[in-house]
Order: sequence, then C-alpha cells, then structure tokens
Amino acid sequence: MKKLLILFFVLSISACDNSSTKQSTMSEVKNNGEPDLPHTSSEWKIWALSTAAPSFIAANCTVIDSDGKTVLREGTNGWTAMAGNPRGMSDPDNGWKDPHEAMPMVMDAQAMKWAMAFMSGKKPELDHDGWMYMLHGDMGEDNTKQLVFKKEDAAEGHWIESGAHLMLMPKDPTSLKGQTTDFNSGHPYIMFEGTGYDHIMIPVDGYYDYQHQLNEDQDDEIEEYPDQDND
Repeated sequence: MKKLLILFFVLSISACDNSSTKQSTMSEVKNNGEPDLPHTSSEWKIWALSTAAPSFIAANCTVIDSDGKTVLREGTNGWTAMAGNPRGMSDPDNGWKDPHEAMPMVMDAQAMKWAMAFMSGKKPELDHDGWMYMLHGDMGEDNTKQLVFKKEDAAEGHWIESGAHLMLMPKDPTSLKGQTTDFNSGHPYIMFEGTGYDHIMIPVDGYYDYQHQLNEDQDDEIEEYPDQDND
C-alpha cells in the first residue's frame, strides 16, 4: 500500500509538471500562431515574414532579416521570405508593428531576381516567370508608377493599399498586354504597366481589408441581383 501511495505521488507530480509546461508553451503562441514574444525576436520575425505565404511554403522557406543580409532561418524549398517595406519601421526599437507594416514577400528564385532588380533600379532579367506571395498585404503604392509611397504623391485615383495577394512577375512584361489595370474590379490586374516592372496582382480573400473595393454600381448590382434558385 505504501509503495502504491508513493507511485501515485510521483505520477501526480509528473502530470503537474507536464501540464505546467504545456500551459507555458501555449502562453507563448497566440491563436493565429503568432509567438507572444518581442517583435525584435528571431522567432517573431520568422513567423511574421514567412506567413506571407501559405503554410506549405512558409514552413520550409529561407527567412532574411530586415537588413537584407542576415539569414534568420535556412530553408529547403527554394523560396525566400523578407520584409518589403522601403519606408522602414515606424518604431525601430521595437521592431515591425505587425506583419502588414513589414510588407513581407515570399518569393521563388525568379521573383527574388525581380525584387532585387526593382529595389536597385535595374530592369529585371528573368529566366522564366516568377511568383511572389504577399498574404499580409502592403502599406500602399501608386498603381501606375513604381517607388511612390505617399498617397498625396500618387496619380489621382491610383493609390491602392493592398491586403492579401500573390503576384506573377513575367519574364516578358509585354506578354501582359490586354490585361486590366483596374484594381477595383476584383480581377487580377497589371501594376506598373509600361514601366518594365509590369506584373500581375492577384487578389485573394482579404485583399480589400485596407481599402474599399467596390464602386457604387457594383454594390447596387449585388443588391439588385441576389442569388436565385434554379428551378
């Protein structure tokens, strides 16, 4: 009987320790997977930057720090995540306010070439089309001209602060001829048409979280033609 009591005591302590460990781990991760850690920590930055892509890409991509050089995590799938906001952090001492401010990009090798050329002012030279995910969106740009990051400097009616989207970077920008440039349509559209940095923006759920999408005619059309039963 004495041995049984001792065994029960040991198992109880072990169970408490495991429960405590699990609770501690859970307290460090928010419901959306965000680590409950300083935004300057490697763990938070890896989460914020990599999750600009779907989980099946994010899990194994390389992650580059905001200096553009430091590798926070080596990847294995050929994709690279890094911050894309040229404005920098609003609070450098505490890191990016949230993933949206960081404007993270997760790119395949060709899109990485495109991004490096774009940021250095050179024309992209790609081997084939490239793909880029930005599921945390961006902080706003002029849709007609690159490197315009203030709404007041944008062409009238052409400022768009994007939510979640992905992008096609074409090897040949002229191949996009005929595609719309209307970012309010909900359709894939051309950004920076005729600049040599032409690419296709592909909105997904959440794209219009930061800027109203539908014009009044589209809103009216949705209300006027509700779903109808096909008898």
